[in-house]
Amino acid sequence: MEASQLKQFSDKVEKLLEHCQKLESDNSALKAQQDEWSGERIKLMQKNDLAKNKIESMIGRLKSLEQS
Repeated sequence: MEASQLKQFSDKVEKLLEHCQKLESDNSALKAQQDEWSGERIKLMQKNDLAKNKIESMIGRLKSLEQS
């Protein structure tokens, strides 16, 4: 293999390594963001359930008042 070919190959390998490192970094950031969103989703689902239960309770009280 000639020196110029070896240099080109070496440059390509370096670029691939840099690209791989960037992908790993991006992947870590995306995983962290996903964990954050999952936590937020759980909190929102809990709030939604609480609101649903309160509304159902109010509807039940209104129905009982209506029947009285």
